[in-house]
Amino acid sequence: MKGQSWLAEMAPAYHLIFEALLIILIIKLLFSKSYAPNKTILTEKEKEDLINEWQPEPLVPDVPDDHPILQAMNNNIISGRPDKIMTINGKSVMNMASLNFLGLLGDESIEAAAQKALSKYGVGSCGPRGFYGTMDVHLELEDRLAKFMNCEEAILYSYGFATIASAIPAYSKRGDVIFVDDGVCFAIQKGLVASRSHIRYFKHNDMEDLERLCLEQQKEDKRVPKKAKVTRRFLVVEGLYAKHGDVCPLPKLVEMKWKYKLRIFVEESFSFGVLGKTGRGVTEHFGISVDEIDLMAACLENAIGGAGGFCCGKKYIVDHQRLSGLGYCFSASLPPMLASGAIQSLTIIENDQEMLTRLRHNCEKIHEKLSKIDGMRVMGDTVAPIKHFSLSEPSDDRDFDNRTLEKITEEAMQRGLALTPARYLEHEEHNLPPPSIRLAVNVKLTDEEIDNCMSILSDACHAVLSKSS
Repeated sequence: MKGQSWLAEMAPAYHLIFEALLIILIIKLLFSKSYAPNKTILTEKEKEDLINEWQPEPLVPDVPDDHPILQAMNNNIISGRPDKIMTINGKSVMNMASLNFLGLLGDESIEAAAQKALSKYGVGSCGPRGFYGTMDVHLELEDRLAKFMNCEEAILYSYGFATIASAIPAYSKRGDVIFVDDGVCFAIQKGLVASRSHIRYFKHNDMEDLERLCLEQQKEDKRVPKKAKVTRRFLVVEGLYAKHGDVCPLPKLVEMKWKYKLRIFVEESFSFGVLGKTGRGVTEHFGISVDEIDLMAACLENAIGGAGGFCCGKKYIVDHQRLSGLGYCFSASLPPMLASGAIQSLTIIENDQEMLTRLRHNCEKIHEKLSKIDGMRVMGDTVAPIKHFSLSEPSDDRDFDNRTLEKITEEAMQRGLALTPARYLEHEEHNLPPPSIRLAVNVKLTDEEIDNCMSILSDACHAVLSKSS
């Protein structure tokens, strides 16, 4: 009986073998010599030869001297403010290149407010908002923005590009699903990458394609219900698309939001201060309550004529960014003088409602005249202050079309009109739009000046296209 009991308590044979091998390995490691590579002693001549032969890798890739950006920097030097009329290389030209839609850049009252803040606060805050970088003017601007947009709260960022790029990953995480228009701007695209979420692009402003993707997601949710319970679904669009110049179909998007239980984010950098009766953006343009939108974001670098950006919405949603918005938490806050200038810009917009009426008139007039220029076509909505003007019959060679449009802008410059081709990081854009000339409408343009600008552009197009045909 004792022998049987002892055998029953014995460990299995493979355990004994494994332990024996482990003991042998430990002994081997203890007594084996550590690896020591053979040291090669070089003579002084050999050292000098190696140093002379070494060629460091370039810090940046070579850029050709004829790169269009370098040429523009070297050939087009602006003196003074880029207002409605600006001076380039000593020549006075009409400006339809700067995104100064409301003509607030250089406004004397805004400059006075900025100079007063400069005298009081100095140039910068020298710290992020959460680390002694919050000034009273930041809180005042956030309060003014929230009231202007009819939202509970707003949060201020010091860099326009980082606003939506920080807001998206603050909410959408790995495993979540984001439905996004494939015509969105580059800042949104970077926010999507940072979120590490599952990205599902739908065709630009195509609601049928969006619904197709939502139905596919519903099928996936039914197939894996456990995962569906923890998966959040977002819908990201622009109010006015920077790359296309058209407005999003917000009523249909809101309908899709409730139908498929989505959280909707609207980026309004080009619609804020422009669309709607009082400039409150795409929600006012369509008469939709801001409560239907989960988060709105915009930069202050276009209509406002300042710097930075903001997000607004429900208080509990916005407060989350104060802990999770990377561009808010880890960037130095907006210089107080720029915040003061933005506050004055909002005051001007609120007190001059006729400004937006004049801007819409200019947008519609320019759109109509652009559509009549032979060999070219204008993209986007008539009410949009940003226009994309492209070849009506593009070739199969994108570089050739870009060169053609460059020649048109150069010809227009010679005749007294400043324009710019639309620029993109071509190898990084998700959906590269066709080559185009980007025009920015300014509220200060008179009817006579618009007629003159469009005449110059028409003559420049005719001169270039007649040579290339």
